[in-house]
Parts: sequence; structure tokens; C-alpha cells
Amino acid sequence: MELNYSPRPLDRDAAFFVAGHLGLVGSAIWRKLEAEGFSHLIGRPSSDLDLTDRSSVFEFFKKNNPRYVVLAAAKVGGILANSEYPVDFLSVNLQIQLNVIDAAREYGVERLLFLGSSCIYPKFASQPITEESLLTGHLEPTNDAYAIAKIAGIMHVQAVRRQYGLPWISAMPTNLYGPGDNFSPTGSHVLPALIRRYEEARKTDAASVTNWGTGSPRREFLHVDDMASACLFLLENYDGPSQVNVGTGTDVTIKELAEIVADSVGFQGEILWDSSKPDGTPRKLLDVTKLSEAGWSASISLEDGIRSTVEWYRQNEARLRG
Repeated sequence: MELNYSPRPLDRDAAFFVAGHLGLVGSAIWRKLEAEGFSHLIGRPSSDLDLTDRSSVFEFFKKNNPRYVVLAAAKVGGILANSEYPVDFLSVNLQIQLNVIDAAREYGVERLLFLGSSCIYPKFASQPITEESLLTGHLEPTNDAYAIAKIAGIMHVQAVRRQYGLPWISAMPTNLYGPGDNFSPTGSHVLPALIRRYEEARKTDAASVTNWGTGSPRREFLHVDDMASACLFLLENYDGPSQVNVGTGTDVTIKELAEIVADSVGFQGEILWDSSKPDGTPRKLLDVTKLSEAGWSASISLEDGIRSTVEWYRQNEARLRG
């Protein structure tokens, strides 16, 4: 079917379902939509709506009839969690995606944005990574199960576009951080893990902090509020089959990142590295030309974003440990 749709401002009064609205990305999108005047936002905690339960998801869509959907719900984790529980990351994410996307199609959702991850790209993709790099090489083995699930989501959205002519899109963010992140010792990504580690070291006057790997890999980091801004921008300005990279276009080494975090929390001890632990992908920088040429760019610097995230963590530390 031919697509007959031109991107345009979304109806601020229409029903808008944010799947995963309590998570890092979903909560930021919810804040952004509220700030932009959306008056009919719909969100359900997993205790009320299990997105892996197909019949419950279809019943929810039938009852609430959302016009717009952002699929930000996912099972996520860092290198350790992905390495130890690949079945969980593959199975749970596939179930969530299949149920939400199929129900959205069944009940006539006009615009759907599927959120993936930059780990969908090959481990040794040319840098910076363009959208065309998808499916051109082997994945990073420490999170390949999660990546395969996200690739399946992109393919599902593209298939819906081809078969049903719906103007649905996918966005692939780089490494995200900010308020609402996962700071657990075993399940967190690198930046929140560093914040927790250095904050604890500062409070105990530790002489040193030892980090995983060599510190040499390069990573790109995007504040989640910038990600939320990009999502609304894409929904109102982009319609195409290709996933769109969302990032800053710049990267830092993990060593440089650790130094920024240490400075932000006020840790003044020694920074050490355990090279027996895995580094993961040597570099992962997204090419954001497609998004920047459309008219969007990130506005929150890494230093400012980390400082504000440290403050959020300190204000919520007691609850996060509960």
C-alpha cells in the first residue's frame, strides 16, 4: 500500500499511550508531552497492565483506543545482566513488541514510534554509525539477544508500513541517562553505575575506585530529556521506513566519562581500571545527520546533564535503595 501521510503537529487532545511511562525514557517522554499541552496521556504500570500478556494488551487497546503510541517499554540492563540472562532479554522484549504493535494495528493507531537501541548495529560498524549499517555485520556478543529483539521491532514497524500503509516510525537512541535511570549495582548501564560507585566512594572517603575494563572504549551519551524532545520532533516531522539515529554526534572515552563523574560528585581519590573485565564494543558513535538535517539537535551538555543527574540521584537515593 502507498503511504498517504504528511507529518504534522499531533492533536494535543487525542489519546496518547506511552508504553513504559515509568521508565527512564517513558517518564521523560511523559514530562515532555505534558509540557507541550497533551491532555489525554495514558500510562499503565506493569502491575496494572502486563505487556507480555497478549489478551490483556488487546483488551487495553480496545478499551482506550489511543490515537498515538510511543513504545518505550522494554527489559533493559547493562553488560552483566545481558550476558547472564540473554533468554529473558530476547523473550520478554519480543513479547512486549509483538503484543503492543499488533494491538496498535488492530485498533487503528495513527502514529506509533518504536524505540530501539544503538546496540542494534554491528560491533565493528564504521564510525560514526549510519542507519544503513543495520544488518551488515556481527553484533556485540554481550548484548546480542537484546539487540536481536530490537531489530525485530524495527522490522515489524517496516512490515506494518509496507503491508498496511501506516505511517509508523522507529528511533534508535544512543546511550541514555538522566532522572529515573537504573542505579542498581547489577542491572545498571555504565553512567548510572559510575555515579553510584563514585558517590559511595566519596561518602566513605575511599582512596580509590576500580572500574571495569581499560577505560579506552568510546561512548556517546544523550540526556533523556533531549531524547524525549527528539521523539516528539520525529512524530511531528518525520515519516520514513528507516530507523532514525538519535544522539549528540560526539563521544568520550569511558576514562574521560569516569573523570567527569568523579568531578561531579566530588570524589578526589584514585581512579583504577580492571583490564580483566570486558570492554564491550570499542567505539559506538551514531551518525545523526538524518535527524540534524531534519532540524533537531541535542541541547544538554554532558557535563550539565551528569551534574543534574547526580543531584537527582542524591535526592532519590533512599527510595532507590528501598
